Amino acid sequence: MTTTPRTGGDILDLAPVMPVVVLHDAGAAVPLARALVAGGLPGIEVTLRTPAALDAIERIAAEVPEAVVGAGTVTTPDQAAAAAKAGARFLVSPGSTAALAAAMTDTGLPFLPGVSTVSEALALLEHGVSELKFFPAEAAGGAAFLKSLSGPLPQVRFCPTGGITPASAPDYLALPNVGCVGGSWLTPADAVAAGDWGRVTDLARQAAAL
Repeated sequence: MTTTPRTGGDILDLAPVMPVVVLHDAGAAVPLARALVAGGLPGIEVTLRTPAALDAIERIAAEVPEAVVGAGTVTTPDQAAAAAKAGARFLVSPGSTAALAAAMTDTGLPFLPGVSTVSEALALLEHGVSELKFFPAEAAGGAAFLKSLSGPLPQVRFCPTGGITPASAPDYLALPNVGCVGGSWLTPADAVAAGDWGRVTDLARQAAAL
C-alpha cells in the first residue's frame, strides 16, 4: 500500500525523522530506499545536489512504491518541474522566493519551503502555506527559536533540518510546532559506499523510535 501526501502536513506526519539523502550513484538509490523503509522511515528527501539525484528519484519512485520520495534543495523553478517529472511526491527548498513558491505550487505537489526568520514565515502564511522547513536549524537558533514561535505563530508546523543529531532530535520533536526533523546521519557516506544497508536500516529503526 502506498501513501500519497496531500499537503505539507502529511509530509510532516510520515515519521519523526525525514532522511536527507545525498546520492552520487543512482545505482544505490533503490537498496538505500528499501533499507530506510525497512527501518520505519518511508519519507525520503533526495537532495538535488548531485548529477545523480533526479535519476535516483526516478528509480525510487518506480521501484520502491512503499517509499514516499521527495526532492530536496530545490532552489529554482526548473528544478521543481524536473523533480516532479522524475516522480518526486513532495518538494523541499532551503529558502523561498515568490517565483520558487509559485513554481512549487504549480507542480501540484505538497512542498515544504524553507525559512529561518519570522518574517519569512509570515510571508508564506499570507499565501496559505503553514507547513515549513526550518533551515539551517542549529545555526539559526535551534529548538529554542522554534519554541519561541509556538506562541505568536501557533498555526505553523516545521520540519527543522541542518545540524540535527540523534542527541538533539528529541528536543525538537518535543515541541508542539515540530512535526518531524530532517537528518543526514541516517545514511553515512561510508555505509552507502560499502552497500551496508543493514547499518542504514538499524539507524532508521532507531530514528523511527524517537
